[in-house]
Amino acid sequence: MKLLALDTATENCSAALLIGAQLIEREFESARGHAEHLLPMIEALLSDAGVRLGALDAIVFGRGPGSFTGVRLAASITQGLAFAAARPVVAISDLAAVAQQALTLAPDCAHVLVCNDARMGEVYWAPYARRAGLAVPIGPERVSPPAEVLAPPGMTLAGAGRGFAAYPQLAAQAGVGVPAGWERLLPRAADLLRLAVPEVEAGRVLAARQAVPIYVRDSVAKPSLT
Repeated sequence: MKLLALDTATENCSAALLIGAQLIEREFESARGHAEHLLPMIEALLSDAGVRLGALDAIVFGRGPGSFTGVRLAASITQGLAFAAARPVVAISDLAAVAQQALTLAPDCAHVLVCNDARMGEVYWAPYARRAGLAVPIGPERVSPPAEVLAPPGMTLAGAGRGFAAYPQLAAQAGVGVPAGWERLLPRAADLLRLAVPEVEAGRVLAARQAVPIYVRDSVAKPSLT
């Protein structure tokens, strides 16, 4: 299987290429500059691997939630590449990508509550469970003030994501423990790939025109009509 993944939903700009069992990736963390760096990163990955865009089985992207500009950038570049190469796309949640990264770091962890910083005094959040080694949602994606984040009852969850760094009181309020360093986790293209493989294998792919962002915070993403 040959898959390309890209993500620009947060400060972390990343691209990754899966060729069979080989995974290669490039990333950098910055508050800006994703648009200038992403395409060169993708070109370098394909060149280093000697793979043409048209030889890919699919193009994977982080569809949000995250920065509105960043999520739109990933979706638009994915659309352009997929149209040009006549390739299908796979849209993966950026919250799920953080959950997958956490589960990979801790093989004994069964449940993760991901909280990413949504700015404006809010966090994007959702709970996940490990199923066959992959992060599977066990609740909807939401955006809310930190005080409204609640872990599913009757479960022991680990916290992951920059929301816990932005709001230090969040872990205690939500009733989760945050392993050292997990409050710094950001979505990565490599984790998008891990989640995308079973989607491609099952034929759950989308046409290029369906590469659209998911904002969650619709009230801000949509312009006012008044």
